[in-house]
Amino acid sequence: SLNDSGLKSFVEDNLRRRTSWPPKSWDLATLTLVSFYYHPDLEVARAQYNTARAGIITAGARPNPTVSFAPQYDFDALAGVSPWTLALTFDIPIETAGKRGHRVAQASHSADSARLNIAATAWKVRSRLRANLLEFYRANQTQVPLREQADAQQQVVELLEKRLAVGEISGAELSLIRAAQQNALLSLRDIEQQTVEARAQAAAALGVPARAIQGMELPGFEVQSLPSKVASGTLRERALHTRADVLAALADYASRQSALQLEIAKQYPDVHLGPGYSWDAGADKWQLGISITLPVLNQNQGPIAEAEARRAEAAARFTQLQAQIIGDLDRTLGGYLAARRKLETAEALLGTQKRVTASAKSQLDAGQTDRPTYLSELVNLHAVERSYIEALAGAHRALGALEDAVQRPLNVRPIK
Repeated sequence: SLNDSGLKSFVEDNLRRRTSWPPKSWDLATLTLVSFYYHPDLEVARAQYNTARAGIITAGARPNPTVSFAPQYDFDALAGVSPWTLALTFDIPIETAGKRGHRVAQASHSADSARLNIAATAWKVRSRLRANLLEFYRANQTQVPLREQADAQQQVVELLEKRLAVGEISGAELSLIRAAQQNALLSLRDIEQQTVEARAQAAAALGVPARAIQGMELPGFEVQSLPSKVASGTLRERALHTRADVLAALADYASRQSALQLEIAKQYPDVHLGPGYSWDAGADKWQLGISITLPVLNQNQGPIAEAEARRAEAAARFTQLQAQIIGDLDRTLGGYLAARRKLETAEALLGTQKRVTASAKSQLDAGQTDRPTYLSELVNLHAVERSYIEALAGAHRALGALEDAVQRPLNVRPIK
């Protein structure tokens, strides 16, 4: 539910301001915080991070000493001599070559990678929410011109039916207009279904059931939130230096490096101290034993080679990720600029069609043209409006892809 008191505190803490709850109008920033609070993908990422942090405790644990007690009884003991021999020995392991430090470093780097994965998951949640809100906006906005287009075409059909009755037009001409009007109605029903589905998908992206946002006014997307100029060099620098998955890949490489250092350290055997005491037929005996594994048959070459290969694999994955990011930036930046140009063309066409329609209305009022001609221009206007909405949604979709490549919001102005 969006009325949850814990959600209210979470949103206010992150926005750093008090707000009426629930807000009268929602924006992308506030809904993003809702998704951060509720979405299960983030719960999984946080749980993975907690598991990795627990691994640091395990890595830092020192090996426990062991103790053994071995009593013996001599059935052939001489008279007057105790038949019992009581032996108590200890095994105290001592790690060498800084193995514990390497284990802790490896676990710490793995925890860093898991922590950064929370940020990467958060961006995916935000990106999915933005895409679903955009789809809802596109479908919802398209309903208006489609409905008006269907109404205008219905008026045309009614006028042409009268002309057909007096023999001014043929039945084929009327059939074409009626088919266009029916197609508009089908498109309207289809877009209404898309609106319902998009709202449900937006709720899923928030991590709440659809009934939680029933009747809620979802934010729209305006042209003013589209940046007109984008510096490719700055975007590339941001992406390669600040993306969470890049930093996680570096942490993963550092973890592999620590794992290699640990395997190298294992070439040097640990020492086991074995002090002991025995009471042997009334005689006290003390002993001090030292045991060590002799590295004569192998010097841990196999695990070292595996660790080197894993480190090389991590380096290759990091290079692969950088190349992918650069390629995605080039592709999405080009796509965004092309989408902006398409939007500018659609906006110009819309302005032209508005003037043409207004002129047709003036001519109709002056008796210089007939109503079907004016209605035809009105139908064309609504079709161009739909094209403009599609171009606007396409531009925001391209902006979202560019933001995904950088993993940072680029439309810094509030979305109204």
